[in-house]
Amino acid sequence: MKKQQGFTLIELMIVVAVIGVLSAIAIPMYQDYIKKSEVASGLATLKPLTTEAELTFQDQGGLSAGASTVDVLGISAGANALGTISIEAGNVIKFAFGNGAAASGALSLTRGTSGWTCTNTTGVSLKGC
Repeated sequence: MKKQQGFTLIELMIVVAVIGVLSAIAIPMYQDYIKKSEVASGLATLKPLTTEAELTFQDQGGLSAGASTVDVLGISAGANALGTISIEAGNVIKFAFGNGAAASGALSLTRGTSGWTCTNTTGVSLKGC
């Protein structure tokens, strides 16, 4: 009688099948995680700007629209590598994603009579937006 050495073909095929099933589940979950973290980064870039925007509203009565005017808020338009920050319509601060997993979406903070509201077009659900 010979002693068995190594693995049989069926054992190797079972291992490959298990790895395939695990990766079929893990890869989409990882991609969703990456997209959510990028959107959270964009929101974290926008949220602190509301304080400076409020001060500008009190001093000057509003914000002037245009990408170059975000310097008034103490930040450059390209401060976050995932996209650009701009001011639109005088009361909207927008973060448009330019690359990454959320490349086609945007986050906007709009100043209304009852405070700041967030608009999310990225397809990712976030607390606070």
